[in-house]
Amino acid sequence: MNVADKIVKILAEEGIVTVFGIPGEQIMPIYKSLSESEINHVLTRHEQAAAHAADGFARSTGKIGVCITTASPGALNATMAMATAFKDNLQVLLLTGDNDLEYRGSDYFQTTPQFEIFKNITQASYYPLNGTEVMYALRASIYELKNFPKGPIHINLSKDILLQEDFNDFDLCYLCDDDMSNLGKAQELIDKAEKPLFILGAGAISYGDNIERISKKYKIPITTTYHGKGIIPDESPLNLGLCGIRANPQAKYAFENSDCIIGLGIKASERTLTELPDNFIHVNINKDVLVGDYPIQGQVMEFMLEARFKEVNWIEDIFKIDDSYHLEGLDDDLKPQAAIKRILDKFNDNIVVSDAGSHTTWTALLKKSSKPRQLLFSGAMAPMGYGLPAAIGAAIATDEKIIVINGDGDFQMNLQELATIKEQDLDVIIFILNNSEYGIIRQWQEDVYGMDAYQTQLNNPDFAKLAASYGIDAVKVDNLNDLELLLDRNLEGPLVVEVIVESENIPLP
Repeated sequence: MNVADKIVKILAEEGIVTVFGIPGEQIMPIYKSLSESEINHVLTRHEQAAAHAADGFARSTGKIGVCITTASPGALNATMAMATAFKDNLQVLLLTGDNDLEYRGSDYFQTTPQFEIFKNITQASYYPLNGTEVMYALRASIYELKNFPKGPIHINLSKDILLQEDFNDFDLCYLCDDDMSNLGKAQELIDKAEKPLFILGAGAISYGDNIERISKKYKIPITTTYHGKGIIPDESPLNLGLCGIRANPQAKYAFENSDCIIGLGIKASERTLTELPDNFIHVNINKDVLVGDYPIQGQVMEFMLEARFKEVNWIEDIFKIDDSYHLEGLDDDLKPQAAIKRILDKFNDNIVVSDAGSHTTWTALLKKSSKPRQLLFSGAMAPMGYGLPAAIGAAIATDEKIIVINGDGDFQMNLQELATIKEQDLDVIIFILNNSEYGIIRQWQEDVYGMDAYQTQLNNPDFAKLAASYGIDAVKVDNLNDLELLLDRNLEGPLVVEVIVESENIPLP
């Protein structure tokens, strides 16, 4: 058994059933081993798409998503997607091939400093020098991703090392480097608080039921980040909705008036916290993202088991705030928000994947989530081209119907993955909101820079014919009535629906 065989064996033993990638010369030993295994390899048409698919797999399930590429051309194609997973702390494992060890650091064909490139967009980047180091890197990576997911991990694999047969394995068992030393100070703040507030992020998903129980018992209101939507059902009376720049009036009031804000599994970005309050308790397993005077590195579950809460009575004050938030154009023919509302009304219980663009804002504002992981999009990096491959990963991971909401611009950045969707026969329905422009860029040009639209208009192909060329059914609608009639049908994917919409500005924070 060589190193490549052992890698594949370990992946299978650790419950990895699906990987995404494209074969190539330097990673070929892995592919030979994969071909002889029970692991399902999903062939994408671009390495960025493979990594986004692994992201969608992880984001929709909370399990490890695995992406495999060959050396520099393949590996570098995955960098955007890995940066996306890194910004959102997703458990993605990237295995990249490389030339033989002797060529590292040289100007040899298809050799680049992959370690230096990936170390800044991953939780860890390994550059093993022999088979034993490969085993350590793989065991350590899987352990971290399963137990303490702080972001993707990269392992670079030289071809000659993959073929080695003389190596030692590792049986790793080590503890998280938790730091709960500020728990006492945080408890003092909680004890004094009369107006506590929970902010839930993706790191709180696994403990959602208990957080909801505690919230109800002690009447502590909750807000969420985008990635925390659905941890507590949106319809729950204690769920005030989104925090940050898209906060509704009640959530905004709660944030501004709380005397103890407890961030559970969140990244305290400028979009999550419009300002950093001095009464902010921040709980996250990733010490690198902790901020404020009360940082606690550890699992949300551990903190909630240790912390003590008391009943408070300020929810009635919050409910006195007028929480009406009216979106214009929801019944106008054919505004993008009107189309999106009807799509979401039809598929509200399905996983919805959004890409990057103005449609993402409408989708986030209109989507109601009854459980977590129902709205997938890249919040912190927001690359165009995310939606289609991420939907592939989610569809394969969950075996459910996946709804993609794309703009015409971002759809074309990874449209080649229609071939993958067809090949895998996935129940994915792709709605392309076609306004023939990069709409949000045009809005910035006009509203912020006071300029006329420049290089934002798109001469698009016939999307229905494009889908047909991949063997995928397609339909085009250009009015609200036809869209409603279409949505009344029992739709199954693969399916592309082109929706002609008007140019429309999103509401700015």
